[in-house]
Amino acid sequence: MSEQVVAKRYADALFQLGKEKNTQEQLVKEFRVVREVFNNNKQLVPFLKHPKVNNEKKKQFIQEVFQGLHTDVVNTIKLLVERHRTAAIPSIIDHFIQLVNDAKGIADATVYSVRELTEVERTQLQVSFAKRMGKTAINLENVVDPSIVGGIKIRVGNTIYDGTVRGKLDRISRKIVSANK
Repeated sequence: MSEQVVAKRYADALFQLGKEKNTQEQLVKEFRVVREVFNNNKQLVPFLKHPKVNNEKKKQFIQEVFQGLHTDVVNTIKLLVERHRTAAIPSIIDHFIQLVNDAKGIADATVYSVRELTEVERTQLQVSFAKRMGKTAINLENVVDPSIVGGIKIRVGNTIYDGTVRGKLDRISRKIVSANK
């Protein structure tokens, strides 16, 4: 079975669990922390996949590392390690967060700009893109990228809105090249 299908199934189960217990917000917050741990610690997945480390030691390690998190979060990670789905954890978390956001009418977006955006600029972007996307709210992550020269580029899901100087220069360059053929 493909990794994406597996991730969606686990995410659906987590979504239903959070809905039944009314803990979706807490789960989203804590799973974001778990995702950061898995993305930033490159030795964690190889350790959890290592065949010479038995499952009990792996579960004990997870219990200690994620101590203080909701029991559903810790038990989910333990279950995934036991079933040899460790590599899928970040993908499962992404799918779960997407399901919760869709249910609430929220979208995640990444804004690329030359400098850090001010709170006023962030708020204006959130309001205008929430209307444009038909969502109640937009969660913005600001990424500083000096290569765009000026303007901003916004990525919402698979859609990119490019209002950068770099993007405009690239479009002009393509037009010149295609006109000379």
